[in-house]
Amino acid sequence: MKKVLVAGGAGFLGSHLCDRLLNRTDIEKLVVVDNLWTGREANISHIQDPRFHFVRSDVEELQTSDRFDEVYHLASPASPPWYMKEPKRTISANLIGAFRLLDLLKKGGRFCFTSSSEVYGDPLVSPQPESYKGQVDCTGPRSSYDESKRCTESLLFEMQRTQGLDLKIVRPFNVYGPRTRPDDGRAVSNFVAQALTGRPITVFGDGLQSRSWGYVDDIIDGFARYFWINETDYRGPLNVGNDREISVLEVAQYVSRLMGGIPIVFEPSPPHDPTNRRPDLTNANYVMPEWSCAISYEEGVEKTLDWFRQEMKIPAAELAQADSRRLATAGR
Repeated sequence: MKKVLVAGGAGFLGSHLCDRLLNRTDIEKLVVVDNLWTGREANISHIQDPRFHFVRSDVEELQTSDRFDEVYHLASPASPPWYMKEPKRTISANLIGAFRLLDLLKKGGRFCFTSSSEVYGDPLVSPQPESYKGQVDCTGPRSSYDESKRCTESLLFEMQRTQGLDLKIVRPFNVYGPRTRPDDGRAVSNFVAQALTGRPITVFGDGLQSRSWGYVDDIIDGFARYFWINETDYRGPLNVGNDREISVLEVAQYVSRLMGGIPIVFEPSPPHDPTNRRPDLTNANYVMPEWSCAISYEEGVEKTLDWFRQEMKIPAAELAQADSRRLATAGR
């Protein structure tokens, strides 16, 4: 039986990963450490499993006598408004957090790190394979996140090379879905939160920048298959995402239609906003040939919209009015 530690387990991705881990029967204890900077206790409040333990702490400062068979490092904000505001804290969570978590790993244990497609910067190659070195501005306003992910990858791969660390690293692409914060600052959650509160949908730039939108259930399924379900000789990193590339404007227009024609307004682009994102999934198809992103962005956005309605407790009258608009729109 195994002891497992999830850093950042009260966050968007981390909480969904915990749900999947608790489906396993070989885990005797699952510890989540989260300082609730961007994570929320509400994301894990549904978990009643007696094996589950929550510790509120910075990952860098975690104190425990336990040593863990598996460690999952997701302790970092992933939204530009959050990490651009506190770069020192972001770098510390990724890199210093990794140092602390390595100390808590049992000898022979597995270390799993959630990196990011942001390591590719504003890519000149599409789709982006894991071998692509990226077009990254290492001194720009997004660099605290991009570079701390890249440096943590470097640290962990060197630990693998010099000490035989059992390592798995994923690079997720543009994940969205339930348990995203309403004030998260990324496109889908922004569009949905704005639409549900009757505000215009804000698109930055011309909206033609593209992303590959992966619904959270699909992405976590990919994590699970790579991290512990499938035996593989591929050492990582591994792109995990949807390879259907869609413009930001198209998603905004879709949310607008679902909500009966919410107006769209345009604002200047944020600094260094990447022009495109699309994963090359050659390695993912090799490692887990049975996996794919099965949920279309249309279905995923509707699921996300329904969740946000409940989360934001939109009054019943407004819900009925929005549903009427949505049904009328769907019938056109």
